[in-house]
Formats: sequence, structure tokens, C-alpha cells
Amino acid sequence: MPEQLAFTIEVFLNGLMAGVLYALVALGFVLIYKASGIFNYAQGVMALFAALTLVGVMEGQVPFAHLINAIFGTEIHHFGWHVPAFAAIFVTMCIMVLFSWLVQRFIFRYLVGQEPIILFMATIGLAYFLEGVGDLMWGSDIKTLDVGLPQGINTWLDETTFNALGYGFFIDNLDIVASLVAALLVAGLVIFAQYTKQGRAMRAVADDHQAALSVGVSLNFIWILVWSLAGFVALVAGIMWGAKSGVQFSLSLIALKALPVLMLGGFTSIPGAIVGGLIIGVGEKLFEFLIGAPYLGGATENWFAYMLALIFLVFRPQGLFGEKIIERV
Repeated sequence: MPEQLAFTIEVFLNGLMAGVLYALVALGFVLIYKASGIFNYAQGVMALFAALTLVGVMEGQVPFAHLINAIFGTEIHHFGWHVPAFAAIFVTMCIMVLFSWLVQRFIFRYLVGQEPIILFMATIGLAYFLEGVGDLMWGSDIKTLDVGLPQGINTWLDETTFNALGYGFFIDNLDIVASLVAALLVAGLVIFAQYTKQGRAMRAVADDHQAALSVGVSLNFIWILVWSLAGFVALVAGIMWGAKSGVQFSLSLIALKALPVLMLGGFTSIPGAIVGGLIIGVGEKLFEFLIGAPYLGGATENWFAYMLALIFLVFRPQGLFGEKIIERV
């Protein structure tokens, strides 16, 4: 096989893996927007907060330790124990569900029926608030997240492709695991939405809030459920991104890369979030490899996704899988 073609295939596969991680974040946006019409700007910060909380619980870190020490003059930082990864993930999930209940109970419960821009601004405020709370609780230093996921080059794939093609593909084990987790997560969400009572109620609320209320569907319960699911998705995304690049506050910026994913896949489609993520991941990697680095000086991955999203906004604003909006006057 020609070396250039082998490089291109490797870049394509790595793009698929990166796209899966983008799609994990985009799923949280889709879940909340589909059920409530709220574009949750705080989704990326939720992934950051979940990752920070998971590391803090695993390491036995005292929440708000810096604040406590500043007020009382103490020097406490850790409880002195370490929590196993599985138990820490369960505790973090409970915290994210509690957070979802508090958000619905004290914020969005009072904003039902408000203009979309008001709801959007509320999520911006929520994002900055949650980022500040995360800093106070767990500190702003970069943390290492190790939940036992395999990392590093997949030697079997490297050796197999080298023996077959004369060139070994460098594929990260963590990216492979993320792909499998994303596939299971999407399948589970689709099954939940299509075949469970709560899932059908969630779809009913998404279609028409007032009609759902008239047949006995609890809007508050559905919104808490949706925010909890979004919190779970944020936790999964936080684990994958945190294990890949460390838990740091720049992790919240992954939400910005999820925006082009949503524009391509559609704001109301769960499969669309995955497909959009794969397109963005593969597109930016191949564009950088084939055009960006040789002809444009590189760094095209920073803007390629947004240019592609702009093209979609012009020619197909509802995205590949989104529902076309028709307004009758």
C-alpha cells in the first residue's frame, strides 16, 4: 500500500475517534433541547464539573478545602482515604442528579413559557456559576483522572496493520473505548426514548408542552429526568476527555466544538449528534492532513468545524437529521 494512502487511512480512523468524543458532549445538548427547547450552554461546564467531582471523590479530597482553611485557619485538604473508581462514579452520578434536581427546582421551574433567549441566558449564568463552584470545591490545578481505562497505542492493531500493509496504525486504546461507550450510550438512549413509558412521555413533552400536561404528563418530572440524563452524559464525556487530556478548566471549552456538531446533525436528533460528531472529527483531521498542513500552514482544526457549520446554516439550517421548521401565518 502506498505510504500516503496508509497515512490517510490512519488519519481517517483517528478522526472517527475524535468525532465520537465530540458527539458525547453534543448528546447532552440534544437531550435538553429536544425535551425543553432550552439550548444548554452549561453542558461543557457540566462535563468539567463531573470530572472535577469524580477526581475529588476518588482522591478523598475535602470539598471547599481552600475556603474552609481561609476562614478557620486550618490546614485540611484530604480525608485520608481513596475511593475505588466504580464507587466514585456512582457517587458522582448521584451528585449530578442532585444538581439536575436543584437546577429544575430553583431555576427553570420559574422560567416555563419564557422566551428562548431568556432560557439561553439562564444557562450562560448557570455555566459561570457552576465553573466558580467547581473551582471553590476542588481547586483549579490540573488533575489526572485514572479510572482504569486502557490508554496508549493499541499494539495489536499496530502489529496487525504493519504485517498486512507495511505500516502500523497508531490508534489510542482510550479512543477505541470511547467509541464503544458512545455506541452503547446512543443505543441505550434510543431504546429508552422509544420503548419506555418515561421515554414516550419525554417525546410527548418535546412535541407539545401543553398537550403533554393535558394528558397527565408531569413537566417537572420530565425536565428533571432530562437534566439527569444530560448530567450522566456529561459525566461520561468528562471521564473520557479528562482521562485523555487531564481534568482542567479548559475542558469546558469542548462545548464550543459541540456546536458545529449540533448544526450538522440537528438539534433534535440523538443519532444526528453522533453522525455530526463523526463528520466533524473526520473532516477536520483529513482537511488538516491533506490541505491545512501542506498548503495553509496548519492549525486548520481550530476553524474547520465552524466553517463547515456555516455552510450548513446557509443551505440546510435544520441539519442532516433535524426537523424542518415550517411556520404558517
